Amino acid sequence: MLEDLWQRSTSVQPSLPEVWVLAIGLAALVLTWSTFGYRVVRHLATLLHEVGHALIGVLVGRKLRGIRLHSDTSGLTLSRGKPTGPGMVATLLAGYPAPAVVGLAGAWLVSSGYAAAMLWALVLLCALMLVFIRNFYGLWVVLVTGGGVAVLSWTASGEVISITAYLLVWSLLLVAPRAVVALQRSRRRPQSGTLSDADQLARLTRLPAGFWIAVFWLICVGCLLGGGWLLFNAG
Repeated sequence: MLEDLWQRSTSVQPSLPEVWVLAIGLAALVLTWSTFGYRVVRHLATLLHEVGHALIGVLVGRKLRGIRLHSDTSGLTLSRGKPTGPGMVATLLAGYPAPAVVGLAGAWLVSSGYAAAMLWALVLLCALMLVFIRNFYGLWVVLVTGGGVAVLSWTASGEVISITAYLLVWSLLLVAPRAVVALQRSRRRPQSGTLSDADQLARLTRLPAGFWIAVFWLICVGCLLGGGWLLFNAG
């Protein structure tokens, strides 16, 4: 089974015609920028958002305590370490760009013919996250995401795998700037006792939250442009 899994995950799928790439991109645009579709895709974006916080936090020496994913598409990463300094800034900064960076990496894999590898990498990420999830809803999101992608990757044809990978990559590239727009809107209606990543960065650095939102936006749009270029120039 392991040998079969390795062959499936490393197999090369043909790139899709440009008209298909465009059509899938437009479908992802409708999905991520519509109210209902955004809420669905946002669960995956939040998962990757929290993975971004967790990964960078560990790399800068913080101790990861757990990750929570909530039904309102919000999330929380708990880590222990110095509450100020460059490490904490990097940890907070990593969240919003994370889905876009994963989307860009996925675009590189898909454009190189490794659509199956991109999907199996997501399954592996979900498996690793099971160790750190600290609430039942988060566990459900990770199991449904990882299990669903695993079943599809194991049973579907190469063409279906390619289409799914393209749709997933486009969705990540497009949902990332959409999430930054939602962040900006939410700051106009602040909730008691909660601080966004941008507001926390503002407190740590004395740079305004708007500056950090602009940084999030530039990174996400840059990944979108780079990922789109890769997808349209696959082969």
